[in-house]
Amino acid sequence: MTTTTLSLETDSPEQTEALGFALAGLLPFGAVVALRGELASGKTCLVRGMAARIAPEAHVSSPTFTLVNQYGEGLKLYHVDLYRLGGPVEVVDLGYEELFDPDGICVIEWAERAEALLPERRLDVVLEHAGPDRRRITLDDRGLLGPDWPEALKARV
Repeated sequence: MTTTTLSLETDSPEQTEALGFALAGLLPFGAVVALRGELASGKTCLVRGMAARIAPEAHVSSPTFTLVNQYGEGLKLYHVDLYRLGGPVEVVDLGYEELFDPDGICVIEWAERAEALLPERRLDVVLEHAGPDRRRITLDDRGLLGPDWPEALKARV
């Protein structure tokens, strides 16, 4: 499988949300997006931007305690937060397979807790602190997006 990587930086939560909004416009139905990053690195901010495109009326918050939030009617955005889970066994108990449904996009915070369960075809996103409000965001396409996605994403942001 060929992978394509794009790294960029945002200077504010609003720019991170704008990146999420642009990214959601490129994702196909059934996409899985695996988010990784420290606490407060902008994962939920990115998802908030994605939801703004898919379900503009949604109030997005981290599903740390509920584990899964669903936004949208037609195309759905499944927002999963695995922070409180101990590992793959608990993720299996959650019924994760249903989240990889072609009627939506599944975005998983703390995806490293379910690494062995993630589909091979996905988008990996790593968010890192690069200053007080600055974030370094690395997107690694693992066969999910088309060949020109980096240019398309940069043109939309």
